Amino acid sequence: MDFNNTPRSAELLQQLRLFMQENLYPFEQELVAYHEQHNLSADWKTWSEHPKLAELKQKAKAAGLWNLFLPDSKLGQGLSTIEYAPLAEEMGKVYNAAEVFNCNAPDTGNMEVLFHFGSDEQKKQWLEPMLAGTIKSVFCMTEPDVASSDATNIETSIEPDGDEIVINGTKWWTTGLGHPHAKIAIVMGKTKGTEERHQQHSMVLVPLETAGVTIKRMLPTFGAFDAPAGHGEVSFENVRVPKANLILKFGAGFAIAQGRLGPGRIHHCMRCIGAAERALELMIKRGNERVAFGKPLNKLGGNAERIADARIGIDQARLLTHYAAWKIDAVGVKHSMTEISAIKVVAPQVLQQVTDMAMQMHGGVGLSTDFPLSSFFLQARALRLADGPDEVHKGVISKIEIGKHLH
Repeated sequence: MDFNNTPRSAELLQQLRLFMQENLYPFEQELVAYHEQHNLSADWKTWSEHPKLAELKQKAKAAGLWNLFLPDSKLGQGLSTIEYAPLAEEMGKVYNAAEVFNCNAPDTGNMEVLFHFGSDEQKKQWLEPMLAGTIKSVFCMTEPDVASSDATNIETSIEPDGDEIVINGTKWWTTGLGHPHAKIAIVMGKTKGTEERHQQHSMVLVPLETAGVTIKRMLPTFGAFDAPAGHGEVSFENVRVPKANLILKFGAGFAIAQGRLGPGRIHHCMRCIGAAERALELMIKRGNERVAFGKPLNKLGGNAERIADARIGIDQARLLTHYAAWKIDAVGVKHSMTEISAIKVVAPQVLQQVTDMAMQMHGGVGLSTDFPLSSFFLQARALRLADGPDEVHKGVISKIEIGKHLH
């Protein structure tokens, strides 16, 4: 296996770095200040994008730094998972920079679902505007009334009724629900009459303007609403959509989810690694510049060892994630479940640990929005639950390992 960047990946990485240095790092604090105006308000209807974001997205599109995640040379750059990995890492160094390149979750996963499983009509109506960046999307899976870490518990009903599908249920922690451009939801729910427990669920496209869809509230994380996207609670009461909105077929929900989440977890984990690299860089600079008790902070207490621990952890996480990406490309998601689950445990934990050390080195300002550390910490802690909690992924790994020794 070879984890060196291909010429195409290396070229795009160089372009991406230059774009971020010229456009995103100088804009970082201004964007944070703009979002802070919304972050104390649960009134998602007043949220709006920073006006400059549209300009930056157009610049990224013109530079060919658009839809980099999609493995299609016509709709994206045609990069493999391992080729895209270093680009995702670079984006991770600025909180939510991926949106500027139309490479942010949950849109990437939803676009991949439609790209791989959507009908021609669904691609025309929803995928094309998502790829163009003119609309945003949400993914509705987690529910408030069941332990959603076991996805077979999901109870939202998706039932056929003549030429229509009827949806009833409540979802929450639906990322992007408050975004002013959010137009379409992919909803996962249970369909009666299907048998095996992993063939009981279906996915359906539901426009957010459909009658019976009600956004009930936005949910704060550590007191912040993550405006202007947010994570919200939404109810579906006798919502009716055409049967043509069903993705693939009834009972295919779990198969679609596995295809969606495999590459998506690579993206999440590589962005975590990029954020951890930025946190380590900030920690070292702070430790060199600040003096206490007659010494630079980097030479006080165990700080030097903490820097070493951070470097070891980041490099281990990167290598494991690159290996998972390489294996997905080589043998597919189905045969890479151990590696995908392993990185989903490791990468957010490494980011949480490194960011915590960096915050400690910065003192009180490390907890503020003057530095991106508090955003990185929130990102890491939330990701240890999003896309499956740590314990579920460890359960997947242990099941596979134990199975190797059963005869």
